[in-house]
Amino acid sequence: MKKFLFAYLILLLSNCMLNAQSTNWKQGILVDEFIYLEAPYPSCHASTIVETLGGIVAAWFGGTGERNPDVGIWVSHYENGKWTPSVEVVNGVQSESLRYPTWNPVLYQIPKGELLLFYKVGPSPSTWWGMVVKSKDHGKTWGKPEKLPDGNIGPVKNKPVLLSNGTLLCPSSSEGKEGWRVHFESTTDFGKTWQRTAPINDGNTINAIQPSVLTYQDGSVQVLCRSRNRAIVEAWSKDNGQTWSALTPTSLPNNNAGTDAVTLKDGRQLLVYNHVLPPEGRNSGARSPLNVSVSKDGKTWYAALILEDSKISEYSYPAVIQAADGLVHIVYTWRRERIKHVVVDPSKLLLKEIKQGVWPE
Repeated sequence: MKKFLFAYLILLLSNCMLNAQSTNWKQGILVDEFIYLEAPYPSCHASTIVETLGGIVAAWFGGTGERNPDVGIWVSHYENGKWTPSVEVVNGVQSESLRYPTWNPVLYQIPKGELLLFYKVGPSPSTWWGMVVKSKDHGKTWGKPEKLPDGNIGPVKNKPVLLSNGTLLCPSSSEGKEGWRVHFESTTDFGKTWQRTAPINDGNTINAIQPSVLTYQDGSVQVLCRSRNRAIVEAWSKDNGQTWSALTPTSLPNNNAGTDAVTLKDGRQLLVYNHVLPPEGRNSGARSPLNVSVSKDGKTWYAALILEDSKISEYSYPAVIQAADGLVHIVYTWRRERIKHVVVDPSKLLLKEIKQGVWPE
């Protein structure tokens, strides 16, 4: 009996080791690279990415450090498998004696039209205002910056989504005395006129910002948001973003850091985020690891990738798109020193169900 028990334990241990070794959290990654190794600025953050008719374009803010007046918006192009040196295309210069920092660029390609670059200017997130600049040649040259109508900042971090009814829905939010609150700005003519919803949360029970938009075949729309509630929070709309359900926590943790998500061509939802539950009693945590999860219904999520995992933080603020060829492109902050670019084949992902918010090991 003892020999049998011993043999069974050895077999069980061997199977556990085999299963652990077979979990490849990099499966499906085709490209893993820095957009640049050297730049004329020491710090960068908040990247965005888009596919144009001229290729992939990325942007981010860079300077001596977030909130510093010298921070501008920098753009790079993905050409022949390589990224061009970044170029500053807009900044916060107001006059010869006054300059504000810029924040959170968001790129959007109008179908068969101009490339839009939304960004923010101002001393802080509670006082910034929205700007947009346009390009007719896929981001090679840019027009004159334009201020958005008062009360509008455009998409606050994550990309707008063109809904089936022709509305461009811009996920937005505010950080003021009322707390962190999510709202939506929309346009049916690609920015000539704007509409804005009231906040969908009171900034008290749920503190949330920076939503990303997911769509479903039945016409419903879901947003996933960063929060101070130790979880990614969600809301749903059945009328193209005019009204929303209450924000509620999902089963996925959030470390008070930005996330992004995209609806894939096959109908699945792909989310990039830090799968980090903050320590008990705290609402923020380390910005590592950086993970990718996939869902069919926006409720049950499956672990797919670990993009970064190090005790050295931070790996954060992802942006994600699916290109016309079906490949997924992700950009994110690497230690505030560089911008990372990863290309993923979503058909090759190894998926394991996330149960009770715990990443499978």
